[in-house]
Amino acid sequence: MVKKKISRFGGKLYMALIFIFLYAPIATLIVLSFNESRFRGRWKGFSLKWYGRLFQDGDIMNALMTTLILALLSALIATVFGTFVSFAMNRMKKMPKTILMSITNIPMLNADIVTGISLMLLFIALNYKMGFSSVLLAHITFNLPFVILSVLPRLRQMNNSAYEAALDLGASKPYAFWKVILPDIMPGVLTGFLLSFTMSLDDFVITHFTKGVGVDTLSTMIYTEQKKGIRPEIYALSTILFVTVFVLLLLYNKRRGSK
Repeated sequence: MVKKKISRFGGKLYMALIFIFLYAPIATLIVLSFNESRFRGRWKGFSLKWYGRLFQDGDIMNALMTTLILALLSALIATVFGTFVSFAMNRMKKMPKTILMSITNIPMLNADIVTGISLMLLFIALNYKMGFSSVLLAHITFNLPFVILSVLPRLRQMNNSAYEAALDLGASKPYAFWKVILPDIMPGVLTGFLLSFTMSLDDFVITHFTKGVGVDTLSTMIYTEQKKGIRPEIYALSTILFVTVFVLLLLYNKRRGSK
């Protein structure tokens, strides 16, 4: 009995330490975003001025818009292309499918720095001007495996009987695809899109090596600012992003729980 209590206490303590380790830095960042002082080591009182200045800062707003547009475009393109690739791979024989799957997984298994430098050298060799489009191509490249790994299992589990029945009842192939197949694999497609969007939003290394002059995402801008000190406006922006994601997760889980 005593051993069970000790074991339970140890498990709770372990979980508490994990949560503290994960969320204490985020809590510190949130507190600093409300600090009147711009210096981290001195508390001068509660203030919302950094949130006001955030939306007046052109550099941060431009970096935020670039990051969001880049993440959205790369996720959409990778999701569409990856879904069609998944259909093709699902119809392949075992050996070609295994080879193609191994090649597809290389960007995901590679270290980011290897992928970033490789793509940079490729753009230089092709004399391709690096800028927003080069970063977009790089993000689509490393997002594709996440889409394929999300959609392909759904295709394997899919029952083709409904699709064949729709064709027998006079539906055209495109109509049967939109009304029968796509709703069946939509959870995998949405998972691939969300993974791609998140990975693109969070990426720094590959973006750093493939971006051109004048193109900055939030991650590359913060890296540059580290040398002279990160502005409190960044703390405010990070807090807004964290709270937005947290609220969306709560709403999603509440919706799932009500079904």
